[in-house]
Amino acid sequence: MTDTNQRPTNEGHSSAPEHLPTQYTPAEVEETLYERWVAAGYFEAHDKSSKPPFTVVIPPPNVTGSLHLGHAFEHTLIDALTRRKRMQGYEALWQPGMDHAGIATQNVVERELAREGKSRHDLGRDAFVERVWQWKEESGGRILGQMRRLGDGVDWSRQRFTMDEGLSRAVRTMFKRLYEDGLIYRAERIINWCPRCLTAISDIEVEYQDDDGELVSIRYGDGDAAIVVATTRAETMLGDTAVAVHPDDERYRHLVGTEIELPLTGRRIPVVADPHVDPEFGTGAVKVTPAHDPNDFEIGRRHDLPSLAVLDERGVITAHGPFQGLDRFEARSAIVAALRADGRIVAEKRPYVHAVGHCSRCKTTIEPRQSLQWWVKVGPLAKAAGDAVRDGRVTIHPKEMEPRYFGWMDNMHDWCISRQLWWGHRIPIWYGPNGEVVCPGPDEEPPTGPGWRQDEDVLDTWFSSGLWPFSTLGWPDRTASLEKFYPNSVLVTGYDILFFWVARMMMFGLYAMDGVPPFPVVALHGLVRDQFGKKMSKSGGNAVDPLDWMNRYGSDAVRFTLARGANPGVDVPIGEDWVQASRNFCNKIWNATRFALMNGATVQGPLPAPDELTAADRWILSRLNATVAEADAYYEDYQFAKVSDALFHFAWDEVFDWYVELSKTTLAQGGAAATATRRVLGEVLEVMLRLLHPVVPFVTEALWTALTGRESVVVAEWPRDSGFRDAAAEAEIAAVQQLVTEVRRFRAEQGLKPGQRVPARLTLDGTVLIPHQEAIRQLLRLDPEGEDFRVTATLPVAGAVVALDLSGAIDVEAERKRLTKDLRAAEKERDQTSAKLSNEAFLAKAPDQVVGRIRERLATAEQEVTRLTNQLAALPRS
Repeated sequence: MTDTNQRPTNEGHSSAPEHLPTQYTPAEVEETLYERWVAAGYFEAHDKSSKPPFTVVIPPPNVTGSLHLGHAFEHTLIDALTRRKRMQGYEALWQPGMDHAGIATQNVVERELAREGKSRHDLGRDAFVERVWQWKEESGGRILGQMRRLGDGVDWSRQRFTMDEGLSRAVRTMFKRLYEDGLIYRAERIINWCPRCLTAISDIEVEYQDDDGELVSIRYGDGDAAIVVATTRAETMLGDTAVAVHPDDERYRHLVGTEIELPLTGRRIPVVADPHVDPEFGTGAVKVTPAHDPNDFEIGRRHDLPSLAVLDERGVITAHGPFQGLDRFEARSAIVAALRADGRIVAEKRPYVHAVGHCSRCKTTIEPRQSLQWWVKVGPLAKAAGDAVRDGRVTIHPKEMEPRYFGWMDNMHDWCISRQLWWGHRIPIWYGPNGEVVCPGPDEEPPTGPGWRQDEDVLDTWFSSGLWPFSTLGWPDRTASLEKFYPNSVLVTGYDILFFWVARMMMFGLYAMDGVPPFPVVALHGLVRDQFGKKMSKSGGNAVDPLDWMNRYGSDAVRFTLARGANPGVDVPIGEDWVQASRNFCNKIWNATRFALMNGATVQGPLPAPDELTAADRWILSRLNATVAEADAYYEDYQFAKVSDALFHFAWDEVFDWYVELSKTTLAQGGAAATATRRVLGEVLEVMLRLLHPVVPFVTEALWTALTGRESVVVAEWPRDSGFRDAAAEAEIAAVQQLVTEVRRFRAEQGLKPGQRVPARLTLDGTVLIPHQEAIRQLLRLDPEGEDFRVTATLPVAGAVVALDLSGAIDVEAERKRLTKDLRAAEKERDQTSAKLSNEAFLAKAPDQVVGRIRERLATAEQEVTRLTNQLAALPRS
């Protein structure tokens, strides 16, 4: 009825309950179990294996990083997928590794040097790079140990680092191919510049936050030739080379083509018409500073305007005049004061809150800056990446994320790939004494001799991480690993790096691998938020170290909490009380399995035939198979939350709350039925543990090996749905559940304690409930009727009648008084809402949603009146 012939063959079964302590203590088992898994080689993937491949990469964490909740979330999902595929018989490779994290790592080592009173320039480039490698070996990669703590089933034998020799060779190969195909070039463009880190940085390394600034309106020119522009960066006006207006703006049409005086400089600049200008915003006129603003740069190119850089690499004014040598923020105040004195300030707004970019590494305000950099011409690469999704070779999951993907791919600007750092892949370009530019391949000797020098810059880290799906497998060589494991089977990552990482892997994979995309599915998840849905941050005081929760509640509890919130593409709120609830779930699994072992549950031998089983046995086996099918469907659709929820409710609601309780009666009665139930109980728990293992690997390993005596659930086979269903048994147990639930509700409403026993008469004639009479009495704490039994309440449920003697069990008069008061309130609510809905004038004027809410209130009130009336009628008669 379930597929049981699918587990390892070592049969040293032992079901002695003393093998399981009375309480589950994660700290005592997790590390030991993980190291045993690694030592056994369970996570290693083999090139020569005949099994079908399943490949997934870990988004390489920074070598400077430590495990945060975002990592824990993503790793849990990838690990769950990989563990299940391994159990399904795939040669599963979860590729681990780290990113060299250029700016972040260089900053860490520079701070170390600063504490020694040195700078990287004191060491020189080669010695500094050597110092970084030393730091990486001694202090970097702390996150790898934390991944083990979480339970990541990665193939540690294949661990890669983006600066490894093999991956560096891949980087140089890709650069040369792109360069020779005319897809890499050098040019001056506007980039994000950090005046502290002294390098260009990527868009993802810019953090925007609302800053208190000032908005000043400045009058350029005089009289009829005057134009007012507004700016938050008055210091850049020294580099203005035009004022722009919209071509259709009648207010300024007479000035287009003329020149006006730029205040404080003595220069005259043209007024140009450009469609980029929004005539409805501000005065409809904007200052144009091509060297210090990306939009202005494009306007400048369209109108052939000069670019005047007035800030150096540290944000200091370079323009000749009284402001030369001032820091940009000092210059801002000084320039506004000078303009004010000259009568040029028309309006000032302080504070003016606006979004300002900051370097994510050092928090310095970013400066848009025109700079000579290396660029990737992304047009043809981005088109290929967009086409791969449009023609179905790659699926974005959930599909709702596709427009965002196309929005980026179809409008992608050329990519700045150079960084002014020392740590990273140095750009493989050599310049000769006579203007030569040479790009040698990784297997070629670079030019040497007088006057030859290599480019000083290094590549953006996204360049090397964009090669990750195939560089980690040995590309550019056609290795056995590349043949076996490329393309990857799926990419699981956050929607926040869809553009920054996913897009680059798509572009590079299609380009380097002959049009074969790096993965057929991109499964996007959301971001972890706090329990109120707010972004987690240290400054906000709501950041959580997942290791703290793991220490308190166990890794399984953290994993299950995260997986249970993982709806595709949707952010995940998480709070500590949810982790506590998951810990309770793990404890429940432990206690149920311990109960089963103590009562002789077994996985030995075939399952008894259906006609040898109780209805409860057949019901739970039917539900088990349905749950296997449900879990499979959800996994194939990357619905991690639904998988986790389905398994939770099956385990807790059906196995623990009902089947275990129903089995107690059968086990107590002994005989052949008890023997069959022991086998079914063992089967259900064994399969359930395999189903739960990908998400909660540690507790399931400890319990599965104790229950089966076999090697490890890691290498057990994934359960299969045998197709067994028993609708009759499901209907029969549903009737039991209905009766027990209704009587429990009535007991609670009458104020009876859960364990309080009361006499009862059960009339089950003509129902499917007759075989369950003893179980019903046990579940409801109902004693047989005695000589002085007196019916004080009668409950007709599921075709049966439960007659209760509550005399002496409750304060009848106090309960009648309480229920009567509640009934009067419900009747009042019913009458008031009914009157409103009978009022034609009200219905004609009230909005539909208001009328809808009142209808809902009326329905609720009517239900309450019925419920309370029935409760009053059921009270014992005086």
